[in-house]
Amino acid sequence: MPITITDPFEAASEIARRVERHNRIVFFGGAGVSTASGIPDFRSVDGLYHQKFAYPPETMLSHDFFETHTAEFYEFYRTKMISLGAKPNQAHLKLAELERAGKLTAVVTQNIDGLHQAAGSKNVLELHGSVHRNICQRCGHVYSAEWIMTREHEDANGVPVCPECGGPIKPDVVLYGEGLDNQVVSDAILAIREADMLIVGGTSLVVYPAAGLVDYFLGQELVVVNRDPIPVSSRASVIVQADIAKAFDF
Repeated sequence: MPITITDPFEAASEIARRVERHNRIVFFGGAGVSTASGIPDFRSVDGLYHQKFAYPPETMLSHDFFETHTAEFYEFYRTKMISLGAKPNQAHLKLAELERAGKLTAVVTQNIDGLHQAAGSKNVLELHGSVHRNICQRCGHVYSAEWIMTREHEDANGVPVCPECGGPIKPDVVLYGEGLDNQVVSDAILAIREADMLIVGGTSLVVYPAAGLVDYFLGQELVVVNRDPIPVSSRASVIVQADIAKAFDF
C-alpha cells in the first residue's frame, strides 16, 4: 500500500530521501506543475475548461478550429495559452538542479509553456509542443511567442503572417485532432522504460495518448504528486497530495 502525505514539508523530506537512492529519475508532468507559476490548468475548478468562452476550449484548441476560425483561434491562443510573464517555480528549479546533479535523466511534459527550459532543464521532451515555436507553413521560419504577441505582422483579421514569405504561421503545439511527434514519443518511452524512479506530478493522466506513456515504467519507485488520485496511484510507493512547488522545496 502506498503512503499518502498531505503536509508539504513532510512530502519534501520524503521525496528527497527517495531521490537520494536513485540515479535514473524521470519526471512526467502536466498543467499542475505550472499553476504555482500563475498559469491556469484545464480541469480544476478555476481551470480553462470551467471558464465561459464563445466556444468550448476543446473546440478552440482543435486543428479544425485553427483551420476554419483562425482569427478566433489566435485571439484565444494569445490571451490564454501564452504567458510571457510566468516564471519557473520551485518544482521547475529543483528538477533542473537534479538534472545537473546527474540524478534526473529527462523531463517528460504535457505543458507547452517552456518553463522547464527557463529553469535550466536540458532534456525536456515536450509531448504537446511549445508556444515558443511558431512555424511558417510555407518556408519553415520559426517565430517566438514574443514575436506572436507583438502583432507587428498580421493580416486584417489579426492572423500572423510570415514577413519572410507571407505564408501562414501555425504554433508548434499539438492541437486536438493532431498526432504527437513520433520522435518525441519514442524518446519519452525510452527514458521512462530505463528509469529506476518515476515521479508523476501535476497531471490527471486523462489525456491520451500522452497519459499512456507511464505504463512503460518498469521500475519499483513510483511517486505521485497530485491533488487528486490518478490512474497509477495504486502502483505508487508514495502519494503526495500537497502543493507541488512546496513538495519540491528540498
